Amino acid sequence: MQLGLIGLGRMGGNMRDRIRAAGHEVVGYDHHPENSDVANLAELVSKLAAPRVVWTMVPAGKITEDAINELAGLLEPGDIIIDGGNSKFTDDGPRAERLKPKGIHYLDVGVSGGVWGKDNGYALMVGGEADVVAKVQPIFDALKPAGEFGFAHAGTHGAGHYAKMIHNGIEYGMMQAYGEGYEILIASELVHNVPAVIKSWREGSVVKSWLLDLLDRALDEDPTLSGLKGYVDDTGEGRWTVDEAIRLAVPAHVLAASIFNRFESRQDDSPAMKAVAALRQQFGGHAVKR
Repeated sequence: MQLGLIGLGRMGGNMRDRIRAAGHEVVGYDHHPENSDVANLAELVSKLAAPRVVWTMVPAGKITEDAINELAGLLEPGDIIIDGGNSKFTDDGPRAERLKPKGIHYLDVGVSGGVWGKDNGYALMVGGEADVVAKVQPIFDALKPAGEFGFAHAGTHGAGHYAKMIHNGIEYGMMQAYGEGYEILIASELVHNVPAVIKSWREGSVVKSWLLDLLDRALDEDPTLSGLKGYVDDTGEGRWTVDEAIRLAVPAHVLAASIFNRFESRQDDSPAMKAVAALRQQFGGHAVKR
């Protein structure tokens, strides 16, 4: 099967390699010419036989919208556009409706696997019509891990990105729990080998996971994590997950706390805690640090 793939960075480039290794033809385009198979999107489309499938793996927002809008002017009825980036799920329904009069099909795909996906496979969550999903299934099968897990046709347009949003919200909470447990361990007077404790949990423990494996790997490289700052960014999906929890009136204490902890990590000196210190001094005469 042929695939046009737009965006050949850390994720897209590895996806191209995995799909090719499965025997499919990939024509890739990237704004870095040294990574690209073609000079522009028009050339990419010209190298694909109809009905074409073109997958975008570029940053969410304007870059994705511009790529899809340009493709809409180049593709023909029966062709398929896939957005595999971290777009917000609310973008997908309107995109599908805009492409429908042109006869162009649309799928949204949440992709998880990071830089390890080339070797381990990618977890794929797909939104769109079942008959369109079936046409692209050989590519999905090439990308997913071997076996029964790693792929879901989650539902209609937007369901793929919605599922990935919730996936990332859960990821935030899991990482925060590991981080807090690690901090308690290093603060303890009793535990003298924290990396060994983390390593011991990798098998036979109910908290074993790939994230735990990665924490162990990080501690192998830097046993005290002294080479890192405790600054944690977010890509938006944690915020969107909490927004949805509020909209649906679903209590999501852990997910909400994890995103607020990321905000806190970016403060050199918390204004909120300054206010708390000032209040304690005012009502109780408690000491403060200047």
